[in-house]
Amino acid sequence: MADHISSYPVLKSFLAGSFSGTCSTLLFQPLDLIKTRLQSPFQTRTTGYGMVSLLCHVVKNEKVIGLWKGTVPSMTRCVPGVGLYFCSLNWLQRTLEKNDPSPIDAVCLGISARSLTGVILLPITVIKTRYESGVYSYVGVVQALRVIHTTEGFKGLFSGLIPTLLRDAPFSGIYLMFYTQTKKAVPESWRDGMTQIPTIFLCGTFSGLLASTCTQPADVIKTHMQLYPSRFTRVSIAVLYIYKEYGLAGYFKGLVPRVLRRTLMTALAWTVFEQVSRELGLK
Repeated sequence: MADHISSYPVLKSFLAGSFSGTCSTLLFQPLDLIKTRLQSPFQTRTTGYGMVSLLCHVVKNEKVIGLWKGTVPSMTRCVPGVGLYFCSLNWLQRTLEKNDPSPIDAVCLGISARSLTGVILLPITVIKTRYESGVYSYVGVVQALRVIHTTEGFKGLFSGLIPTLLRDAPFSGIYLMFYTQTKKAVPESWRDGMTQIPTIFLCGTFSGLLASTCTQPADVIKTHMQLYPSRFTRVSIAVLYIYKEYGLAGYFKGLVPRVLRRTLMTALAWTVFEQVSRELGLK
């Protein structure tokens, strides 16, 4: 079986990516929940909360397990999503012969791989956002898909498509550019032996910090459109509402938990992916 799998590098990339997505999603789900609730409009019970106070509020009212609310749709989205991303990235690199991409190549590869994955999994992203917000009371992913399709049609399943792509595609492009270039910049001796894993993780952390900050406004807009699609029917409406209600600072609501989650999650995902890839013979 292992020999059969080893014949398919794209399949190995999917398996390695899915495994890394499982680890990172389970570990950092609470940060995503806090980020979503900080960004959610029209919720008086969370108005005025900071990250720590909202964390305490959730634990007090929903117990510690409440911090992992939305884990099922997160796993449904992130595990195959990360797998599809690495699978697409591997296929593009092999097809275009870009195994050592330049900065521009890395941006294009990251954007292309993420755009494909983002469109395919957007309905699950919508459900995940609504689960985490506390606004909706779905009992399962399948039931949520059915309810959204019945009440909002296919349009509801793809609400927030544009800001999601404006968030995820540039994030992946910027991240991959910084990640590949940072790895090249560190001494070669750091990439082997005992320092290999810490070096990969630090490169990933640095890249994630920059990419998360650059794409934060699109994440806030996406959250508004996916939670209240009937109110925010166009990107421009969400953009104007956020500016009117919160000013420029509104586009960076939930920045700290998102930067922490995306930075650490992506760094961990790439670290696990690199190590599993070596074990499977991809490196």
